[in-house]
Amino acid sequence: MEIYQKQSFKDSFKIYLDKRMWRILLLGTISGFPWVLIGSSLSLWLKEDGLSRSTIGWAGLIFAVYAFNYLWAPLIDRIRIPWITSKVGHRRGWIMIMQLIILLSLIFWSVIDPTANLALVIMIGLIIAIASATQDITVDALRIEQIGKDEGKSMQAGAAIAVVGWWTGYKLGGVVALNAADYFQSAGFENYWQITFLILGIVIIACNIGLMFVHEPPPTERQEAQRKTDEMIQKKMRISNFATKWTAWVSGTIAGPIISFFKKNGFKIALGILGFVFLFKIGEAFLGRMSIIFYKEIGFSKSDIAIYSKGLGWITTVVFTLLGGLFAIRSGVIKAMFVSGILMASTNLLFSILAWTGKSEWLFAVAVIFDDMAAAFATVAFVAFISMLVDRTYTATQYALLASIGTAGRTTLAASSGAMVDWLNGDWGIFFIITAVMVIPSLIFLYVIKNDIKLSEK
Repeated sequence: MEIYQKQSFKDSFKIYLDKRMWRILLLGTISGFPWVLIGSSLSLWLKEDGLSRSTIGWAGLIFAVYAFNYLWAPLIDRIRIPWITSKVGHRRGWIMIMQLIILLSLIFWSVIDPTANLALVIMIGLIIAIASATQDITVDALRIEQIGKDEGKSMQAGAAIAVVGWWTGYKLGGVVALNAADYFQSAGFENYWQITFLILGIVIIACNIGLMFVHEPPPTERQEAQRKTDEMIQKKMRISNFATKWTAWVSGTIAGPIISFFKKNGFKIALGILGFVFLFKIGEAFLGRMSIIFYKEIGFSKSDIAIYSKGLGWITTVVFTLLGGLFAIRSGVIKAMFVSGILMASTNLLFSILAWTGKSEWLFAVAVIFDDMAAAFATVAFVAFISMLVDRTYTATQYALLASIGTAGRTTLAASSGAMVDWLNGDWGIFFIITAVMVIPSLIFLYVIKNDIKLSEK
């Protein structure tokens, strides 16, 4: 059951003025930007080089690595990188290494022709996705660790700011990518996307510079708790040698976070939480995977998409994410989940109307505004929900596990989105109706377990 105390709107809003929120904003931006590369940029690059909707949809399977980053999250949570960790910190060191891998991948993309080397393009996209998913493990942990254990209201505000940051990286990164590509294409460059990827590499460098201003709390308490878990496992083995110490470390690293999650929530409720997390944003993912292809097919240019979907969408997302955070703070996360789920389903229907009426700039703007509003409410509630479930001893691993399960539904199933549109013979209207219905099962899960979920919202 949620426990929270009402406060004035002014007091609720003051939480956003905490200086820690600026650090969380940057972390969210770092997390969101890679999705521009393997999402809209890669999709349009392949589309404009003549590849089919189905091919583009299946290429999106590279996003599936986000669904499995919990598999290596325990190692990221505990392994310290030689020299780098001592210089910049455990969390920041991992982020810097992953950013470097993404930067090198962009440089490789800048010299490749996708029509002649599709497999290589997808492989590099997969490398970017793996680096980004690995980076997210540490970004989310560092973001959660900016807030104290018992600061429930600040955690929800931090979730809202993290979402603002994520969409800032994704939306404004998209504005840069689409406008740069449009500019170089208009200037007569045949390899305009390859040049654009070099421009985006500069953004990666800027993010790394900003990362140095994010405070990383000392890991003493976390390391001590993990050490005690290792010792407990080793004592049960009744033998002390290198083999048992190594076995205890591996067992504590892998099994500890999972055991802690099920012990805290109970087996049935834990399964219900996992079911809800898996299903909640599937419909949004189906729409998101094909939206930019839909915009292109009904006649909007890259500049139109940049203005309405990216630029206007970013402003809408920022405003409604902050409002969504206030709504969650004042009404509770569970209520915010139900409201945002209903909003997601309703706004998807606007795209059906756009599909059936044809190209209309005002309707496009309305659909984008309401879709981003719903997505903002849903994302901030979702991030706050799973952030408040994690055990600080296993911050990175438990958050990665929950986030990965949510991503699993969005990436593995949504990979068939292009094939679904083809199966519907290009009937985008029916496609968007189907995406609206997809949210219903998750809300049923949430309704069943809502009274037994233990969250503290002080």
